[in-house]
Amino acid sequence: MPEFDYKKELTKVPHEPGVYRYFDATGEVIYVGKAKDLKNRVSSYFTNSKQHDRKTLRLVSQIRKLEFTIVHTEFDALLLENQLIKRYQPKFNILLRDDKTYPFVCVTDEPFPRVITTRRIDRKQGTFYGPFANLKPMYTVLDMFSQLFTIRTCNYNLTPENIEAGKFKVCLEYHIGNCKGPCEGKQSESDYDSDIEQVHHILKGNLKPAQEYFKSRMLEAANGLAFEQAQKQKEKMDVLQRFQSKSTVVNPKIADADVFSIASDETAAYVNFMKVVNGTIVQAHTVEIKKKLEETDADLLAMLIVEFRGQYGSQAKEIITNIQPDVDLQLEVTIPQIGDKKKLLDMSLKNVLYFRRERQERAAAEATANASKKDRVLIRLKQDLQLKTIPNRIECFDNSNIQGTNPVSAMVCFLGGKPANKEYRHFSIKTVVGPNDFASMYEVVTRRYTRVLEEQTDMPDLIVIDGGKGQLSAACDALKAMNLYGKVPIIGIAKRLEEIYFPEDNLPLYIDKKSESLKLIQRIRDEAHRFAITYHRDKRSRNSLISELENVEGIGKKTAAKLLKHFKGVSKIREASLDEVIEVVGKDRANKLKVYFDTIESK
Repeated sequence: MPEFDYKKELTKVPHEPGVYRYFDATGEVIYVGKAKDLKNRVSSYFTNSKQHDRKTLRLVSQIRKLEFTIVHTEFDALLLENQLIKRYQPKFNILLRDDKTYPFVCVTDEPFPRVITTRRIDRKQGTFYGPFANLKPMYTVLDMFSQLFTIRTCNYNLTPENIEAGKFKVCLEYHIGNCKGPCEGKQSESDYDSDIEQVHHILKGNLKPAQEYFKSRMLEAANGLAFEQAQKQKEKMDVLQRFQSKSTVVNPKIADADVFSIASDETAAYVNFMKVVNGTIVQAHTVEIKKKLEETDADLLAMLIVEFRGQYGSQAKEIITNIQPDVDLQLEVTIPQIGDKKKLLDMSLKNVLYFRRERQERAAAEATANASKKDRVLIRLKQDLQLKTIPNRIECFDNSNIQGTNPVSAMVCFLGGKPANKEYRHFSIKTVVGPNDFASMYEVVTRRYTRVLEEQTDMPDLIVIDGGKGQLSAACDALKAMNLYGKVPIIGIAKRLEEIYFPEDNLPLYIDKKSESLKLIQRIRDEAHRFAITYHRDKRSRNSLISELENVEGIGKKTAAKLLKHFKGVSKIREASLDEVIEVVGKDRANKLKVYFDTIESK
């Protein structure tokens, strides 16, 4: 597939709401997105590259084809985006799916319907309620049904023809009172269906019709002097009352609403959903979503609202949430500040924050349990420096200019806590005259990360500057100029007391001198110092050799450097034959060099 000419393609994209799809070189859909304005959104991928993170840059580098679909509203775009993500499952999109399939309660669509649990959804089979992320409430409801109603558990095909033909016989469930024997025609279909109607009400979270149902039956039995039957109906009302008292009743005035709260960190978002029917929380579900690109909380929330409302079959007209979704959902969206709705939102937030802490602690515990000593040191370093991610790639800078001569800088790289020698770099200072550590640090940090951005290689997880507040400030200024400040953690380490300095913080951090994380920082700093000193000595030695060769008439700096590059040293030049030297610098200069060395040897 040819290279993607985005300028040409952008001329075709309109200022309309819609959904866009990016394809890679193989023709596979790699990303699906929605937009209020297609042209503005698609253009941002190609014209604001400095503002993108590495994942987005990687996405853009793989785009070879663009398609888009225009829709009427941004909400329509959200719905279409949700469908296309499920169809194509693009690698750069968040896939809204759980690691496991949750069960549903199904009221079957057949003569004398059954109430069953299933993890497979086939809408032709019946009416589905759920999913139930927590199994305990589901089994509590099913247990209540067994106390309130006589619903069959057999798999018989109870058509009128089969019942009249006497194909079935009552089973043990009939004899112990759990079934009224519709298989033998001992219960009418209308009587059975009246119970099933109440089952539907309860599964929808509406207990009032069921309470009225049993109350009317109790009064009817009492009026007919069937006091034993009336007592049974009263007991069923009590079962419903106990079930309702165990449910979380918020406020009947709230009626029907969906509650969503979201909290996130760098790598994941956590969303809690609570379905409120007639003032009672009838469903609750919390999920973790791994981020793929630069998704905002508002964008993620809109996606989850559509997903959960479809999954749980919600028809509520009001959304209660902690942030405003980035799409007009054509619903009433409330961000409450006081009152019962605020209490309801606080309950949701409490659940989502607890869930996030639990997941983070579990992940940290698993990482620590599975980690080698090297990994444990990096995990400890992450904690000590309060970093958001484990610093797997650390780059450290150091300057060297002994007595103000031959200023150089060096950068060393540690991967996984170990030196990565192939990643080391040294820098000859080009723009700074004389010994100026701050200006030199600004130059080398700028040169290093300008190249990283151009070549789209890996950014470090942590930058270490060998020096105190001055050097750190110069490095931060360089990052600000490249729009990288705040995107990559950076610290300075001062030699005197091994203090750790953070940007814009005058007070240093003192890590325990016995800490493995401090020892790692010291080791990286010492390696950067060694590498810088070695390069400085090499450069100073090379410059002294060049100076010596410049004593020869007709030999300048460029010719001296050329000779040293070819012969690898002054002694090798002296030992070389005249013809070998002539090949490098010509006959005239070669003769002058021979005279020079002969004169030195005769002294």
